[in-house]
Amino acid sequence: MNGGGSGLAPNAAHTADEVFRDYKGRRAGMIKALTTDVERFFKLCDPEKENLCLYGYPDETWEVTLPAEEVPPEIPEPALGINFARDGMNEKDWLALVAVHSDSWLLSVAFYFGARFGFDRETRRRLFSLINNMPTIFEVVTGAAKKQAKEKTPNSSSKSNRPSSKVQSRAESRSKAKVPQDEEESGDDDEDEEADEHNNTLCGTCGTNDSKDQFWICCDNCEKWYHGKCVKITPARAEHIKQYKCPDCTNKRARA
Repeated sequence: MNGGGSGLAPNAAHTADEVFRDYKGRRAGMIKALTTDVERFFKLCDPEKENLCLYGYPDETWEVTLPAEEVPPEIPEPALGINFARDGMNEKDWLALVAVHSDSWLLSVAFYFGARFGFDRETRRRLFSLINNMPTIFEVVTGAAKKQAKEKTPNSSSKSNRPSSKVQSRAESRSKAKVPQDEEESGDDDEDEEADEHNNTLCGTCGTNDSKDQFWICCDNCEKWYHGKCVKITPARAEHIKQYKCPDCTNKRARA
């Protein structure tokens, strides 16, 4: 395995964001193998060869090679023998199968690091939240990610036309869904669904869903919700913001 090790020093302290960057790099490499580099990937997965694995590396490269010889390995190993099923399946189905196993491997590596670096429950929750906000390799390879993006487009455009709904306290969001007893029969399913959505929302910074009565704000660019205190935005300041961009989106634009 050439370059299969992590860029994360095993004996140093690391954050969820650092492990997530490692995850993103490996994910990007494996997506390249199964999409833009698929012809080369297909040829490398010769069924006549021994058990082969697909590795993704933190620098966004990939490799098809034999599994690590050391026992136990440096990090969890990907699915073994992906080449054997290449000619016995429809190509799209085979690629989808490799994609599913690749997603499983990426999660196992990320949470291996979480355990090794001693992440507590909140840090593990933040790591999973960051990972869960990205499409899986399977969704990218099968085209499900594009389909989901198209389905979300009308909703996202309608949200941008209602900036006031993005700047509100969690208490306000939930109070809207509470129907007085004498009006419950008429009901409003949309408001109930909105309340459920807020109940499941995690802060993009701390990864928690607590403090239901505190102020929240939504990024107009990535549409993630944040505790006001986590991004240092007060309700008074939010009233003067026409279009809010979270720290992550602001930093991405600065790097570009």
